[in-house]
Amino acid sequence: MEKQIRELVAKLLAHQHLPRQDKLVRKALTDDAFRQELDTRLHSCGLKFLDNPYSGHVTLVLARDMEQSVLGEQESWLSNTMNLDRSAIALLMVLWSLIILPKRQRQIERKELGEAEDQTELFADEKPLETGRTVSAPISRSALIADFGEKLGKSTKIKMNLGTLARLGFIVQRQEEIYEGPLLDLVLDYHQLAGRVIDGALFDLLGRHLDGVKPSHDSQWDEEDEDV
Repeated sequence: MEKQIRELVAKLLAHQHLPRQDKLVRKALTDDAFRQELDTRLHSCGLKFLDNPYSGHVTLVLARDMEQSVLGEQESWLSNTMNLDRSAIALLMVLWSLIILPKRQRQIERKELGEAEDQTELFADEKPLETGRTVSAPISRSALIADFGEKLGKSTKIKMNLGTLARLGFIVQRQEEIYEGPLLDLVLDYHQLAGRVIDGALFDLLGRHLDGVKPSHDSQWDEEDEDV
């Protein structure tokens, strides 16, 4: 166990995120003793293992009691640990809203449909939530610039920030399409943000793009919000 925990932590630190299918990640998600020891080791270093069943990846984040000393040691509270400026964070929130909110609705609908079908089976096994391309649709970069260019800094600024977010693992760019990256649905807390986006300050900006999307209150994952 000692070597496996060291290997898992080292891989997460080196790669920033790992897929849920990774052998050691699966062990952390299914082996209670392994997970308890992992959490203890990480807590001693001010870190936390972050898992979201709606995301296909896991990562490490700051432990809650470390936020003040890490993010608040300067004159102003840091909004993130990745040196993202305000324009990049604004773009990140728009991308999260356009990609993750519709994705979550699809996941919940398919989960509910699967549960209804399972009720007719005598020995139905619990199925993992769908992630990846089957539920996460891409958005058009040109459409993003056309719709939000005036608010997010014109074409050149948006393309520069898209490159930054791609390097950090929030998105994946393939030609003119923008896909969900490993961290987009992981380090941004849906339960903290969904209602604020749909009912709050971003509604006027995103309204027509989120028509019909409602925040889910599924209780499988109700973590406190994490800092990027």
